[in-house]
Amino acid sequence: MTAVIIVAVVLALGFYVVGIYNRLIKLRTNVGEAWSGIDVQLKKRYDLIPNLIETVKGFASHERETFESVTKARTVAMGASGVVDQQAAENQLTRALSGLFAVAERYPDLKSNTNFLQMQQDLSAVEQDIERSRRYYNGTVRDQNILIDSFPSNVIANSFGFQKSAFFELESESERAVPKVDFK
Repeated sequence: MTAVIIVAVVLALGFYVVGIYNRLIKLRTNVGEAWSGIDVQLKKRYDLIPNLIETVKGFASHERETFESVTKARTVAMGASGVVDQQAAENQLTRALSGLFAVAERYPDLKSNTNFLQMQQDLSAVEQDIERSRRYYNGTVRDQNILIDSFPSNVIANSFGFQKSAFFELESESERAVPKVDFK
């Protein structure tokens, strides 16, 4: 009878460890999938930026420094790897785009250009998609990190080398708001 109880306890413990391990694998996969979603949305954003710059250039060609700043920030953001580097690059790109929109605000003809208006709408939609993707990513990271930090799952996570993931956050409160791109 004692042997049966010991075997039952060992089996229960084994199933518990396997369950926690599988849950950690699932959460790690969800984090990767969520990051992929952010990556797709950022690519859409990067693809819109050159057209936006060209449209603004047609109306404000003397704003060369602003265009170079946006182009450089886009290049850095496209080359960033990892959550921390991507986060820093995106913050820089957001600041550069704010400068571009400030330039555009000074040109009434540009604000009424149909191509520019369509790009505004497209960029606004992409920004909202990026926000949703960030929220989903951060939620999956939260769930994974809680499991990695919680006892007794932290023992299993540490035994198998699971690492906490970084949140994808913005630097300042003003950057947390979706950029306003309505020039009507």
